[in-house]
Amino acid sequence: MTALDIAKKIAKAIAKPFEGWSAVVYLCPAGFPTIAWGHRTTMDHPPVTKEEGGVILDADMATALSGALRYCPVLVASPEKWGAIADFCFNLGVGRLQTSTLRRRINQGNWPEAVKELRRWMRGGGRILPGLVARREAEILAGKMG
Repeated sequence: MTALDIAKKIAKAIAKPFEGWSAVVYLCPAGFPTIAWGHRTTMDHPPVTKEEGGVILDADMATALSGALRYCPVLVASPEKWGAIADFCFNLGVGRLQTSTLRRRINQGNWPEAVKELRRWMRGGGRILPGLVARREAEILAGKMG
């Protein structure tokens, strides 16, 4: 199994239970139209099957994995950390990693500080969400950072 395969497996294992499945569009806690396993879309998106949702998830995860590696190339040496940070990117968008202190701490290899930075990303819709608190902890655990 390649580093990419391991990272993808970890990222999907974190994302799927936190996102949950929906064949129809719903508003996520942050107020965005969402379908399948956490795919942002429009309110008029037609329902999807689990097979279609899997294709969508794979495409979204490919974007998250490549974005995580683009901004934190040190992650290639640790597929577990790469997968965890890819889930962060999947959840919040690659742009959040690009401009973050988290990115700097990862590239410095300063994992204690990276953990502190991950724990700062727990808000959705302007409030702390218990699901995001749990998700960040799952990323820390899966990435073997803490």
